[in-house]
Amino acid sequence: MVAGEASGDLLGYHLIRELKSAHPDIDIFGIAGPKMMSLGARSLYPIERLSVRGYLEVLKHLRGLLKLRKQLLKQILQEKPDVFIGIDAPDFNFWLEKKLKAKGIATIHYVSPSIWAWRKNRIHSIKRAVSHMLALFPFEPALYQQAGVPVTYIGHPLADALPMEPDVAAMREKLKLKKDSVVIAILPGSRQSEVTFHAELMLESAISFERLMRENGKTVQFLVPLVTRETRDIFQNAWHQLLTDKPELAIDLQIMFGHAHEAMIAADAVLVASGTATLEAALLKKPMIITYKMSNMSWQLLKGMRLQPYVGLPNILAGEFIVPELLQQEATPANIAQTMYNLLADKTGLAILQEKYRAIHARLKQNSAQKAAAVVKQFLQPS
Repeated sequence: MVAGEASGDLLGYHLIRELKSAHPDIDIFGIAGPKMMSLGARSLYPIERLSVRGYLEVLKHLRGLLKLRKQLLKQILQEKPDVFIGIDAPDFNFWLEKKLKAKGIATIHYVSPSIWAWRKNRIHSIKRAVSHMLALFPFEPALYQQAGVPVTYIGHPLADALPMEPDVAAMREKLKLKKDSVVIAILPGSRQSEVTFHAELMLESAISFERLMRENGKTVQFLVPLVTRETRDIFQNAWHQLLTDKPELAIDLQIMFGHAHEAMIAADAVLVASGTATLEAALLKKPMIITYKMSNMSWQLLKGMRLQPYVGLPNILAGEFIVPELLQQEATPANIAQTMYNLLADKTGLAILQEKYRAIHARLKQNSAQKAAAVVKQFLQPS
């Protein structure tokens, strides 16, 4: 198994747990994060080596990534596994899968890339690389069936893991939050490059929002869960720099080490970088603003290849803008703060949003790890 970032590590964790219940002696190796490794997966390289986003950022690390990929291919071929499972990270994994499939090793790709959103012609190269595709979203299988790629819709493991109705009051008590405060969770991304782009923007947005709320007699608490020590350091440094320049901007902000679900459950709303965390926020039934910033060159390249008007998973799944997206130039502290204020003030809109979230949750709740493991077992040789 090769996972490319924190969300892939979580998917791999659920799959490994299900596989081990039937095959306790199964040997899993490749590139894994801490969750996968906690179940015994051997990681030949740190998962952080693959956690790079944006064309310019990838180019900076390209030589090292290509070298790593060739070394990994050699190691996989030496071990001759029954099956290779690429978990997301399509640009990295599809190359490996194509080489391995040509050598007679079955390849499963877990998480369809967004061919429905951009670069639709990729499906032809995917067909050459993949023995079986595991699709997380209900609109994906038809695209693969038309191209003759074996595919199974398994739903999303987060929909199985997260409660349909989270207990907000209990979580606020657990986190010792003030009962009368508005609580906002801030999720700047899981990659170091994402946090670097978003830290100052999100902090300044929080300061602007707190000012708006204070003018209306309300206090605000901010929760910032960060996945790794590196991302936490980046965010803390940005916060300290802001306070050094303008100490009067201090707000009630708590930086957390992990515990993203807890922070979101406790929150009235979420400010989140586009990615898997937007789906988590939707499944936890939270109003949100989706934002994202990257280098202008990366943005222009991506914008030119988009097939849909939305980038956020809640909007893609709903087929409409149910939550606001403030991206690149539109992502300013003033825009984000005012949009968040308007979002929380619209009680009718919030009630409608909850129903749309519940419908998404019900469609994605499929006991996905069990369905994924059933596909994998078809490729395992009897011991």
